[in-house]
Amino acid sequence: MSPLSSEKHAEKHAELASRIIDGKGIARALTDQVGRDVAAFVDDGNVLPGLAVVLVGNDPASEVYVKNKAIQTHRVGMRSFMHMLPQSTSQDELLDLIAQLNVNPKIHGILVQLPLPAQIDPVVVTNAIAPHKDVDGLGEVNAGRLSLGIDGIVPCTPLGCLMLLKSVHEDMTGKHAVVIGASNLVGKPMAQLLLKENCTVTVAHIHTRNTKELAREADILVVATGKSGLVRGDWIKPGATVIDVGITRVPAENGKTRLVGDVAFDEALPIAGHITPVPGGVGPMTIACLLHNTLQAAKATHAIVGASS
Repeated sequence: MSPLSSEKHAEKHAELASRIIDGKGIARALTDQVGRDVAAFVDDGNVLPGLAVVLVGNDPASEVYVKNKAIQTHRVGMRSFMHMLPQSTSQDELLDLIAQLNVNPKIHGILVQLPLPAQIDPVVVTNAIAPHKDVDGLGEVNAGRLSLGIDGIVPCTPLGCLMLLKSVHEDMTGKHAVVIGASNLVGKPMAQLLLKENCTVTVAHIHTRNTKELAREADILVVATGKSGLVRGDWIKPGATVIDVGITRVPAENGKTRLVGDVAFDEALPIAGHITPVPGGVGPMTIACLLHNTLQAAKATHAIVGASS
């Protein structure tokens, strides 16, 4: 390769790299800010914020995720309360624990790790968490507040996606946002957040017949289906911002495994204006937003207690 062509290759590589949204860096900045805010909150004489995480069963991926949450919680100076329950735990036993956590003044946020064993209804469990401690924002009260545009606790992953979008879009007014995936965990709350940003929002799901055509019209494309490589390069409008929420472990050439998203990253990168990688995109933001939500819940609780005293 000649020096000139080598220089052009380097420039092209740098240009493509600049399109990748640094989820790790943005999450680190948010986590650092939460740590500073926790210290200031405690220095003002307030109780140390506490986060309780409940894991039922022994799913290896969930165990790793829960332990990481505990590490990050301690890192920002908050208390971490871990509850590891056996796979055989009944729904009533779990509800009894949640009732105890709801009235524990040391705990400001409660998160029950999903998925749950088959004998437990996740909707019943989620709605048993006191709304002001529902730091995952999945209960009916917080979901309703989000739908109505009323302040409440926003689900961590969609909130993280919104922060990533705001890192490249100061104003999203009038942009066409397409959300592929309509889950209660990501797709539906993401659509609500984008509506609040004055986007024109289209939601595609498993029964949508023209998903590819809809995706190609999107200025902002959020993909959360759990189907690896679903969105190909020719699904993407040139210059669009792509947020890939999916994460799937697939076989790698070396006989091991690797993590991939719902978007065919190598195909999408040359076409998109900005795109999140997998891993290193949305994932780090989810835990950072959980810590953010826990601090906000502690502040809200302090305001309520202060007003009533």
